[in-house]
Amino acid sequence: MAKAIVNGSRSKGTINRNIYGHFAEHLGRCIYNGIYVGEDSAIPNVNGMRTDVVEALKKMGIPLLRWPGGCFADTYHWRDGIGPRESRKRIVNTNWGGVTEDNSFGTHEFLELCAQLGCEPYISGNVGSGTVQEFSDWVEYCNMGGQSPMSQERRQNGREEPWNVKYWGIGNEAWGCGGNMRPEFYGDLCRQYSTYLRNYDSGRPIYKIASGASEGDYNWTKVVMERAGRFIDAVSMHYYTRPRTKRWEDKGPATGFTREEYYSTLHNTLFMEELVENHSRIIKEYQGDRKVGLCVDEWGTWFDVEPGTNPGFLYQQNTMRDALVAAINLNIFNSHCDTVVMANIAQAVNVLQAVLLTEGDKLVLTPTYHVFEMYKGHQGSRQLESYVETSLIGGSECPVPDLHISASQGEDGAVLVTIANLSDTESADLDCAVTGAGRFSEISGRTLTGETGAYNDFDATDRVKPAPLAAELTGGGFKAKLPACSVTAFTLR
Repeated sequence: MAKAIVNGSRSKGTINRNIYGHFAEHLGRCIYNGIYVGEDSAIPNVNGMRTDVVEALKKMGIPLLRWPGGCFADTYHWRDGIGPRESRKRIVNTNWGGVTEDNSFGTHEFLELCAQLGCEPYISGNVGSGTVQEFSDWVEYCNMGGQSPMSQERRQNGREEPWNVKYWGIGNEAWGCGGNMRPEFYGDLCRQYSTYLRNYDSGRPIYKIASGASEGDYNWTKVVMERAGRFIDAVSMHYYTRPRTKRWEDKGPATGFTREEYYSTLHNTLFMEELVENHSRIIKEYQGDRKVGLCVDEWGTWFDVEPGTNPGFLYQQNTMRDALVAAINLNIFNSHCDTVVMANIAQAVNVLQAVLLTEGDKLVLTPTYHVFEMYKGHQGSRQLESYVETSLIGGSECPVPDLHISASQGEDGAVLVTIANLSDTESADLDCAVTGAGRFSEISGRTLTGETGAYNDFDATDRVKPAPLAAELTGGGFKAKLPACSVTAFTLR
């Protein structure tokens, strides 16, 4: 019997809704044929946005969407994507597949999408190949309510009121595809750009996010915070999970993987906790008397593309292994909500660890989608300290704990406990004590489970989906049996 404790008397604070954010880049079939099909498409849409995709993302509880990249952001010039679509500039997407980009999905379309989703937009600005003036003009175009050249141009393009976009990324991966910069150079550049990103709505100041480190490059975070910390609100960090034994060029298959690849993937994704703790410690050291947050604005699995697909489109299937990766990372972000203010899984549709897959007019909800839907009750809730007894499994090379947990309490008093059983073969009997959070008269459980390589496809869309799981209230908590390879959400009321 595995013992767990949820302590309602101890909390690190509120779980920011933006921890459950998503990412949509002009990459492969994420935007075009994934999210956006155009008004003339036979696929049901509203102003070009696929109705089924929008409804699925809304049901999942999407709070925030990052756009237009990614590496694409630092080759993107926003003026190419405004005005009449027939006159927009056609460019080559040099980062992803060398395909032609017609810019039919630009600023107005992205913000229309966010309005349909009811989510916050997060725009990543071009620092790598753009200019300070270009970025400053983009903020003014989106947020200026009065009379100015940019607001007038926006009105001429059909939008009277400003959108008041809050979240702005000052470049993307400046250490790599965003310019191959040194941290000292980027830190100074970030100060300059930040100076000219103005607030146009005194009641809604913009939130400036610096381009942060790749994985464990702690020096990048240190130097950027030293040089630009007082000019920004948060620093980003990117980490992609791959099997341990694979080179970057050979990441292993998304399906048909070995047991060793299963456990090494989970072992590697647990490294996220160390990254969050170490980057957060550096940020705190240099933030002074103002809080600077950590945004994990790209995370998720990265495997070899599906056979026969364009290598530049990064299309991969999504299995129960991905579901467990998602559960582990979300549990980590929940438990570090005092420093993690945003996280964006890569990517929303048809790319990397996508929550949705599309093919023509067909739509698939992936196992990762179901994890986000099951966890959505954590958004905006008070994090609760939680602990579970674990045993190490997976072998000496890639050990992982068999169980992984987080918990929160909503404004209505309900407690949500989310727990993953990482074992590929063994179920787990759980005895969870819940203290300091009130008394409960009912409990419900939902579990997502299957073989480690189980996935949904266009011919079998419901192979992996949540199902009810029996749980028993005890005097001070609850008991339940967790299936092998499962993600389970318990709600106590």
